[in-house]
Amino acid sequence: MQNTEIARALGEVADLLEISAGNPFKVRAYRNAARTVADHPDPIAELVAGGEFDLTELPGIGGGIAKEITALVQTGSMPQRQQLVATVPPGLLDLLRIPGLGPKRVKLFHDQLKVNSVADLKDALEKGKIAKLGGFGPKLLEKIREGVAGADTGPQRIVLHEAEQYARAIVEYLKAGGGIDAIDVAGSFRRRKETIGDLDIVVSCVNAPDVIARFGKFGDVTQVASQGDTRSTVRLSSGLQVDLRVVEPSCFGAAMQYFTGSQAHNIELRKIAQGKKLKLNEYGVFRGSKCISGRTEEAVYGALDLDWIPPEMRENRGEIPLAKEHKLPKLVTLEEMRGDLQMHTDASDGKATLPEMIEAARALGYGYVAITDHSPRTSMAGQTPAELRAQWKEIDRLNKGMRGLRVLKSVEMDILESGKLDLPDDVLAEADYVVATIHYGLKQSERQLTDRLLAAIDNPWVDAIGHPTGRIVPVRPSYPLDFDVVATAAAKAGCLLEINGSERMDLPDTLAAAAKSHGARFVLSTDAHNTRELRFMRFAVAVARRAWLTASDILNTRPLPDFLKGLRRGRNR
Repeated sequence: MQNTEIARALGEVADLLEISAGNPFKVRAYRNAARTVADHPDPIAELVAGGEFDLTELPGIGGGIAKEITALVQTGSMPQRQQLVATVPPGLLDLLRIPGLGPKRVKLFHDQLKVNSVADLKDALEKGKIAKLGGFGPKLLEKIREGVAGADTGPQRIVLHEAEQYARAIVEYLKAGGGIDAIDVAGSFRRRKETIGDLDIVVSCVNAPDVIARFGKFGDVTQVASQGDTRSTVRLSSGLQVDLRVVEPSCFGAAMQYFTGSQAHNIELRKIAQGKKLKLNEYGVFRGSKCISGRTEEAVYGALDLDWIPPEMRENRGEIPLAKEHKLPKLVTLEEMRGDLQMHTDASDGKATLPEMIEAARALGYGYVAITDHSPRTSMAGQTPAELRAQWKEIDRLNKGMRGLRVLKSVEMDILESGKLDLPDDVLAEADYVVATIHYGLKQSERQLTDRLLAAIDNPWVDAIGHPTGRIVPVRPSYPLDFDVVATAAAKAGCLLEINGSERMDLPDTLAAAAKSHGARFVLSTDAHNTRELRFMRFAVAVARRAWLTASDILNTRPLPDFLKGLRRGRNR
């Protein structure tokens, strides 16, 4: 059981308590516990299974909630949740998954309109009942309608971060059973798409029936949908579908290629094969009835006179002609990242101290990091100029005693609703690096939001625009924005655009590719709020690779002296 599943269960208890008008302190306790579990670097289930770890040592987890977590890990169910589920209509939990709806609104619909399911909500929307309640404007009503429509289409996609936990756990579980020659995860997961609909796992092994039987017994499986000699499909407790395919070692590369590429990419490859009087499928490349390649992906592409194409590029966006001409770009890698340029400490809304974040970054081998605690506008988390300067003074002191790592005096500064910046230029000029972001006023018009970003880009002390579209995958879409205008202005001014490795995954890969075409440069960061999230750089790299970015497009692939020279503030000084 993954930390995300435990955290989700705790969050559902909090939601159910709120719907049931439960004790608000108890609601808050479960929400705090959910955050603690989600942020914990180690698997909680393993700590519980070991029997020697006291969950109450974790912040925000008391004896009662510790017992609930233990029961969930050991039995698969949480007593408090079971009791609450029995007291409310089961369809209310489905309503909570619709964007724009939280426990308070679900309770309002239930109490005032007797809405107990998605179908009830759809009916209430169509009859105009929701609009009559008050507080539901046209935009919110449209968002709810979209959520209801999405709820009718089947299981929701999950963010890549969460899918990775499931994928890793299943692969490790299958490997532990032995007898496996090769195993990997294919599909949109391997292409590193921001959200995943299901997982495709490909295995070559000695004894297929043993592996398939073991797969069906994975602890989080709630349903074995199908099971055959070489294939099995299961559903996990989260609703995620996982498909396992067992192939011969001679076919492993062909299967990985077939199940990784997008439909459009694979169609083009099959056309190339047909043009060469070959046949391409998940078992290999065939000339007549003879298989001429299939053991490795390189051999499959080579049989079609193509260079091997990185998984992130397999979307039929022009990668195939480049592979034919041997002109594929050398995509950036995680190993090329020299620094992380957005992270937070407990001086604002982070969970770790300044020294703890620094040491965790040092352990990752970075040459420099930017501590970007918030400016004053961010409610309950921002720092005043005096507090920022005090932090920067402490950073200066720490830098004097460090070797191999430079901590940059930085800030994540809000771009205010008026278009002004949250800090004066004299403060910004003292920093080593400034990232400007929008957190508030997201419902402004496209023109207003675009102008706010352009105003920040125009300021010579703003080094980068952080999470430029404001999205959070999958719960909040990008705000309206004339992105071409923003990207062009950033390129002209020498202002960097951030690719954020948190669940924002912002910029999106398509916009990052567009920005590159305008001549913009980038930085990759994690936006880490605890030490565990410093490892989210791999998700920022995934977005960059899907955008076909190389190390030369990204400033923080360079050593510290070159990075500092590359900032436009270096020219200003």
